[in-house]
Amino acid sequence: MLLETGHIEKHIIEKFRKEAEEKGKATFEFAWVMDHLKEERERGLTIDVAHRRFDTQKYYFTIIDAPGHRDFVKNMITGTSQADAAVLVVSVPEGVMAQTKEHIFLARTLGVEQLIVAMNKMDAVTPAYDENRFKEVKEQTETILKSVGFKVDDVPFIPISAYKGDNAVAASENMPWYKGPTLVATLDTIKEPSKPTDKALRLPVQDVYTIKGIGTVPVGRIETGVLKPNTKVSFQPSDKVGEVKSIEMHHENVDEAIPGDNVGFNVRGIERADIRRGDVAGPAESPPSVAKSFIARIMVLNHPSVLTAGYTPVFHCHTSQVACIFEELQSKLDPKTGEVKEEKPEFLKTGDAAVVKVKPTKPMVIEPTKDFPQLGRFAVRDMGITVAAGMCIEVEKR
Repeated sequence: MLLETGHIEKHIIEKFRKEAEEKGKATFEFAWVMDHLKEERERGLTIDVAHRRFDTQKYYFTIIDAPGHRDFVKNMITGTSQADAAVLVVSVPEGVMAQTKEHIFLARTLGVEQLIVAMNKMDAVTPAYDENRFKEVKEQTETILKSVGFKVDDVPFIPISAYKGDNAVAASENMPWYKGPTLVATLDTIKEPSKPTDKALRLPVQDVYTIKGIGTVPVGRIETGVLKPNTKVSFQPSDKVGEVKSIEMHHENVDEAIPGDNVGFNVRGIERADIRRGDVAGPAESPPSVAKSFIARIMVLNHPSVLTAGYTPVFHCHTSQVACIFEELQSKLDPKTGEVKEEKPEFLKTGDAAVVKVKPTKPMVIEPTKDFPQLGRFAVRDMGITVAAGMCIEVEKR
């Protein structure tokens, strides 16, 4: 898609193609544009979250290539928590896989409202470009989407071959049975989310760099508020205050940045070692909330046995990953209506919805979802699986 819309030059793909063949990874050349870590290229997987700018006729997108492979779902959470819309790529030859389900659950929980399903590898189906197989996998996917509350009538399913280019940018001659728009055309139907510029600044830090001649540069996506030079920002929970000197977006200096922008910004008065991924920047006068404990509504998605008070898995919230203790199971809810079914349950199991009191084992920023939705949603992981997901109702500040 990037190639056909002129965002990558042909010679770069050629260079990656040669390298891919030498490493025995032929057909992976396109993937390597986004996968720049050496380990990713050797394993042929996306491990971390890569950002690329991409323009269609209508919008300017930042593509966040979030990992699909099982081992790396925790990295996918930090990517998905930054997204306005998602393209779920389903492999039609293989059908719905375990991680496809997990991604759908997470996208829903982390608040991604708009979804497009790219039904990929249609060229590799037997027979190639077969409509029946497309319909079969589409039905499997719809079942899962419905179960987590997506309205399937609003979700476009596009049969594509990303490798051959069918229906990516240009309509495919190989699938005359499909009458809908291409993937790029569908991207232009995404509704732009409203930008919460009236709220206080909240910017979860994704990484921190030291750049020669500039200084400390945190990088992240603005969730709410506005970031401007010459303002004082507080980083929590590290509890450090600095002054914003300049802001850069896709290698260009900007005078201000608003929700949805992925930016790097230079901060005076802060060393690289002072702050880290998981910190959240906010105005010095109304800093992000650091939780001593918080009350949350959760849904148990996948737990091998039962979950009781004292359980301590890892909570992934915006860009932070902190082990937290389930201090108290306050009530069990009817997942469909949200009404209380049982007060103070002994345990929770897969499929249960509940209100719980949670205590982080070290300081973390989390905000009530009603105030800052993007900083109130979280996924709960343990033993390499997503056990639960939820949202924060209230915070007891430290």
